[in-house]
Amino acid sequence: MRAWQVHELGDPIDRMVLDEIDDPDVGPGWVVVDVAAVGLAFPDVLQCRGEYQVKPPLPFTPGSETAGRVLAVGDDVDEALVGRRVVALGGGLAERLVLPASSVFEVPDVLASTKAAAVPMNYGTTWFALHDRAHLAAGETLLVTGAAGGVGSAAIQLGKAAGARVIAVAGGPEKVAACVGLGADEVIDHREVDDLVTRVRELTDGNGVDVAYDPVGGETFQQVRRCMAWDGRLLVIGFVAGIPELATNHVLLKNYSVVGVHWGASLARDPASLGRQMEALFALAGEGAVDPLLHPPYAFSDAPRALQDIADRRVVGKVVADLTA
Repeated sequence: MRAWQVHELGDPIDRMVLDEIDDPDVGPGWVVVDVAAVGLAFPDVLQCRGEYQVKPPLPFTPGSETAGRVLAVGDDVDEALVGRRVVALGGGLAERLVLPASSVFEVPDVLASTKAAAVPMNYGTTWFALHDRAHLAAGETLLVTGAAGGVGSAAIQLGKAAGARVIAVAGGPEKVAACVGLGADEVIDHREVDDLVTRVRELTDGNGVDVAYDPVGGETFQQVRRCMAWDGRLLVIGFVAGIPELATNHVLLKNYSVVGVHWGASLARDPASLGRQMEALFALAGEGAVDPLLHPPYAFSDAPRALQDIADRRVVGKVVADLTA
């Protein structure tokens, strides 16, 4: 079978190789999945470059999430799973994968495989951030940066589902339109405003925002911290634009919290939480509240380009490789 692999570290477009590898064997407690779609994300880019905190041994197969159909099961696994559509956190860009049965979840009929592959990482991270870390309440105001990206678009939808007023920040007409389509109450085009902080204060009657969801970092973080309301919670999701320094005197004077969101580490400490999150997210999908924003899916053969486009910030929404195309 075919699988994309990284043998040397570097940019995905330069380092990914399509290899022929052996079909996976299934052992007790595992399942074989015929892959239909693979979700890709910025951490996959960082792993290709050797810049992520988790460094898999070479060669490795990039990919964050996997959706497909169960082909076979090992001992101690319910045979009724065979033929079922499932999604898993993990796996990657290969035609068939062997995965722990405990890590796969049945996909509701309302979600196509390409959209199912967009759920675990972005929506799991965001559910953990908004509910477990920020305790977002109905009626609060949520600011989302990078709002047209994978995690940002998830934050808009889950923020609205929680009853929050959502202010989205994105750059350019296409991304602004995407945020409007996702249901954001207000959208700020950061390319068109001179001062993001002033605009947020105008939209909040000078009060600032209760919760900020920032996957961007860098200079954007410095602007976001100045948008915080008293007793606000600033969620640190990631650092696409660089790791910022923090002025702790400002945190003290405005009495807000800076809250780290390390979803992956939280799963290691509480593995059962993933199942609870997926159950909640699929219930929201059944109500139409979770409907992932997808960048036009890439063919399996274009997977290196897909990851490079993520690296170069050329995408709107979640990036998925469609193996059925």
